[in-house]
Amino acid sequence: MVINLILLTAGFVLLIMGANGLVEGASSVAKKYKVSELAIGLTIVAFGTSAPELVVNVMASIDGHSTIVYSNVIGSNLFNLFLILGITGVITPIVVQSSTVWKEIPFSLFTILVLLLLANERLFSGSQELNGVDGMLLLFLFVFFMFYVYFQLKQDPAETHVEENPFNTFRSWLFIGLGLAGLVFGARLVVANAVKLATLLEISEKVIGLTVVAAGTSLPELVTSVVAALKNKNDIAVGNIIGSNVFNILLVLGLSSVIAPIPYDSLFNIDLSLLSIGTIILFIAMFTGGRRKLDRWEAGILVVVYVAYLLRLLVS
Repeated sequence: MVINLILLTAGFVLLIMGANGLVEGASSVAKKYKVSELAIGLTIVAFGTSAPELVVNVMASIDGHSTIVYSNVIGSNLFNLFLILGITGVITPIVVQSSTVWKEIPFSLFTILVLLLLANERLFSGSQELNGVDGMLLLFLFVFFMFYVYFQLKQDPAETHVEENPFNTFRSWLFIGLGLAGLVFGARLVVANAVKLATLLEISEKVIGLTVVAAGTSLPELVTSVVAALKNKNDIAVGNIIGSNVFNILLVLGLSSVIAPIPYDSLFNIDLSLLSIGTIILFIAMFTGGRRKLDRWEAGILVVVYVAYLLRLLVS
């Protein structure tokens, strides 16, 4: 078991280093072609922080571990929304843009409801799953979200400054290549050893996925949001969480279900319902206390809810 823990930890380290390398290399390529910092943040950084979930899920889907596929995405989104955003808001109150309140947060809720609908559409036929058609629909919505981001940027002429690119072309693509390699090998280690630990400890794959795997693959979001909060970059802190949650459902689950149909356990409806409620709480928080602001006491509520959720998960 000790060896499995060491290998699991090594997998997480490779995932984090791989995601960081991918973001650095891709950002450098984007800067070379004069893509704005805002565009980089909303696309490349969001993808980079979701890359661990993506690669872990692709590997789990190929290996037939459907429970890991769902628990990784749902657990990561719960971790992002309640714990990461909660900790970030406790560090400093977060003020967000109007578009985040009225567009990104509602769209994030919409993706959760779509997932609930697609996963439970065969509730009475006894064959609940996300199949290739469902996956294509999720990927279509992901493309729609990317077009939304693109048109949002076109409406923001103020965002034109691009920092000088510190990397040459070779170094940029080297970082991208090494980053992808780290993600692939790290994901292999995480999936294989998480399943082995679940078997050895007689803990369900669902619990392992919702806690250990989800927390490990969400570490890039945690680091990004906390650093952004300390630098008073509120848009990055909130946008990273909302964007990553949208990426996880639409891109990660979409691609996973296109690779192979993923049987769905209706017990996940409880976790998805909590995720929906948390997103609604975040939306309501924009109108209580400071307007368009997540105050410290509201952020504290998110953290408390997540701790209570973990305790229920571990004692059930």
